[in-house]
Amino acid sequence: MTRFTLADLERIVASRASADPQGSWTAKLVQAGMPKAAKKLGEEAVETVIAATSQSRAELVGETADLLYHLMVVLKIADVPLSEVMDVLEGRTAQSGLAEKAGRKAE
Repeated sequence: MTRFTLADLERIVASRASADPQGSWTAKLVQAGMPKAAKKLGEEAVETVIAATSQSRAELVGETADLLYHLMVVLKIADVPLSEVMDVLEGRTAQSGLAEKAGRKAE
């Protein structure tokens, strides 16, 4: 049995982004643009933090799923492929997190 991956989610978001907004939440978010999608991502991030600190495991799992979905929508709108994010993560895991963070350029 094949496991569902973030790459699968990325493909689903991409295919639904061009659907009729009347029948697709993804299309509605994409049509609304980055401000709306980013706001939803932020809301889901806060809800995930709340679930992590004061709610059940099931709530944390559900909120994390919402967070990842909204992140994929934001990446789609920004035209940032998941592979680009994964490349950065791969590079960061080549050393300890503390060493990697210390070596980052000031933003």
